[in-house]
Amino acid sequence: MRIEFSGEIFVWRGPAPFTFVAVPEGDGESIRSVASAVTYGWGMIPAQVRIGATTWRTALFPKEGRYLVPIKAAVRKAEHVASGDVVRVRLELW
Repeated sequence: MRIEFSGEIFVWRGPAPFTFVAVPEGDGESIRSVASAVTYGWGMIPAQVRIGATTWRTALFPKEGRYLVPIKAAVRKAEHVASGDVVRVRLELW
């Protein structure tokens, strides 16, 4: 499954800060429809992500009925983006 969307980068300040982009509701419904077939535990969904020219593998976090795409520091640095920036995200679930 491949999904493309735009979203704002934000920081979640839990016990350790993480940077994410939230998957839009409609696309989250599509992910939920295949989640049981692709999750590897705790609801985590493995995905290949692309922002700009940078591609990496990660896992989507389920949070409050949505999915969050973690954005690594190396990706933010390579793409010159930060919290508050809107980015185009391409997800490919595997």
